Amino acid sequence: MTTHSANNERIKRRYFAYLKEANRHSEPTVDAVAKALDRFEVDTKHRDFKAFHFELAIAFKRRLAEQRSRQTGEKLSKATLHATLAHLKRFFHWLAGQPGYKSRFQYSDADYFNLSDKDTRVATARREQLAPTLEQVKHVINTMPADTDIERRNRALIAFTLLTGARDRAIASMKLKHVDLHAGSVYQDAREVRTKFSKTFTTFFFPVGDEIRGIVTDWVTYLREVKLWGNDDPLFPATRIALGATRQFEAVGLERAHWSSAARIRTIFRDAFASAGLPYFNPHSFRNTLVRLGEVVCQTPEYFKAWSQNLGHEKVLTTFLSYGEVANLRQGEIMRGLATPQLVIQSGVRELAKAIARELHESERPSYPVKNEGT
Repeated sequence: MTTHSANNERIKRRYFAYLKEANRHSEPTVDAVAKALDRFEVDTKHRDFKAFHFELAIAFKRRLAEQRSRQTGEKLSKATLHATLAHLKRFFHWLAGQPGYKSRFQYSDADYFNLSDKDTRVATARREQLAPTLEQVKHVINTMPADTDIERRNRALIAFTLLTGARDRAIASMKLKHVDLHAGSVYQDAREVRTKFSKTFTTFFFPVGDEIRGIVTDWVTYLREVKLWGNDDPLFPATRIALGATRQFEAVGLERAHWSSAARIRTIFRDAFASAGLPYFNPHSFRNTLVRLGEVVCQTPEYFKAWSQNLGHEKVLTTFLSYGEVANLRQGEIMRGLATPQLVIQSGVRELAKAIARELHESERPSYPVKNEGT
């Protein structure tokens, strides 16, 4: 049974280089494209891409819809179908213009990877982004032990995520020098910190409680004054694994090195929420928690703009459109409250609404190509 095609491998390498170097896509994006192409090749028994025909796309699309996830056993979600087929459509559209492939099929043949309008609407529908309340996060932190170095690190990690709203990949790469306790800030320097889109910006501590800030302050002070670590040492070091008393490999302390990825951070979050008897919320969900807090405490456009910048957003609309949906429970409270006539509206709220309306109006008429900022 054929397990690969040499011609396919060569052209895929060219395409991956094109995505990375010309289109400036990240490694995770390229990996997702590679996974989609692998699905297609396995389905077609690694037939040479030069033999592509639109009927292959139709047949693959039908069989993909019947596949089941290895993890859940359920059929693949509409979102997975949409993402996989979109990657394949872009690849074959690009391929139709390459030497050796131009005469084999047409650009329009790639359109046969499209999902139906109905399935596309299901796949791309915006859904409520679940996030813990501030009280839930504090409950998790308060229930976490802090007797060993590893336990203190884990508790400080969750407190730091709430205090700064930093993404897990950025946190995994931060050094002690990036935290300024006196100024109450974190300098997310893209030269050293793995920030999204390689942005460099300063985050000031969010007002989430003195006890949260105190946990982070104690952790940084402990690393500097007790462990005697320096500026270039990791803010949240990896776990050191060694042979224990039972001659088994076990966690014995902290390694003076960064985590290689953010996977371990998410595991710490999962274990902490489970121990507190709460459903799991990933690190990124804390950004939603902070945006909802900002919607309550920010009473002027200037305040909310500063809150938005603190999350690393260049435009306040990114904060509103990507994180700012009202939770269903709160939506119901607001609608019931509107049943009572509101005689007085705070001027700050009016100004905030006007500022948002102006930015929405300006965004509809861009004077130059606008790149989607993302979240």
